[in-house]
Amino acid sequence: MKTAHRSSRLPHRWMRWVAAFVVLCGTAFATAAFYYSTLLPDSLRLTLTGTFPVLVLCAVFLIKTRLRKNLSLAFLFGGFLVWYCTDAPRNDRDWAGEYAIPADAILQGRIAHIKHVRNFIYTTPDTYTPQYYDADYNLDDLTSLDLITSYWAGDSIAHVFLSFGFRDGKHLAISIETRRQKRFPYSAIAGFFHHYELFYVTADERDLIGVRTDIRKERVYLYQVALSDAARERLFLSYLAEIHTLARQPAWYNTLTDNCTTGILARAQARFRYRLDWRVLLSGYTASLAYDLGLLKSDDMDFKTLKQHSRIQRPPTALPEENYSQDIRKALLP
Repeated sequence: MKTAHRSSRLPHRWMRWVAAFVVLCGTAFATAAFYYSTLLPDSLRLTLTGTFPVLVLCAVFLIKTRLRKNLSLAFLFGGFLVWYCTDAPRNDRDWAGEYAIPADAILQGRIAHIKHVRNFIYTTPDTYTPQYYDADYNLDDLTSLDLITSYWAGDSIAHVFLSFGFRDGKHLAISIETRRQKRFPYSAIAGFFHHYELFYVTADERDLIGVRTDIRKERVYLYQVALSDAARERLFLSYLAEIHTLARQPAWYNTLTDNCTTGILARAQARFRYRLDWRVLLSGYTASLAYDLGLLKSDDMDFKTLKQHSRIQRPPTALPEENYSQDIRKALLP
């Protein structure tokens, strides 16, 4: 009888442990969400960060009856979820300079009119002269697509973006990034919460690639993407549509679900043939995944050799000049 009695209590113990784990994880997420939120003033943000876990602890340890305990926890987490789900992204914040002016794209017939193509002139990683230009791109002249991967530390994490090339020599680089406010430093953890708006940096290559090769001295690779003309155009139009949408309807950036790599796949999912692969999560291996899926022009080279041939080599004192796009391609190994 004792054995039967004890065994009947085991499910209840497991349920309590599961409930405790859920409360712990929920409290950690909510606390971090308040801390990394964009709430103003900062005193409110920090007060909520400290108060929420204290209230949860009070509900768990000070309230004796189970019903009142559960109701208190439901009220706390329900209130958090209502706030979090209604916390809307915005376009009218005090942005860091490189994200202050978003691009816009308007398609008229076969001509794409791009406003505010970024073309910053960098002297140091944090010092630059901001400048923009408007440009027209003829869809009939879209001839190439390049995948760029930029590494600043190890091999596992890289920033990944695309550059579209045109018959007249123009290149339009588009990078999916976090739109950071002036008042916040960059934080990789913050990207898991409502902290950054989603931003499509639409820029001249001498800005978007040049700052990485010549100013930050990162390891940058340029791979030619093997797509049909029709698939390349559909992908370009998908990017333009998202740029136009974000200029009017902001969206949250999310490190897991909408980052530089998953964003490319999302824009191309109807066109690219890709499978669920661990390399999607570790962006440093995106080019390797693209190679295995037959999406890179390789001239029958294995990936290790292709990667060696695809690294952008720049002189130590080089700076991005007007012919930057042509120069970096000439420097690639044959």
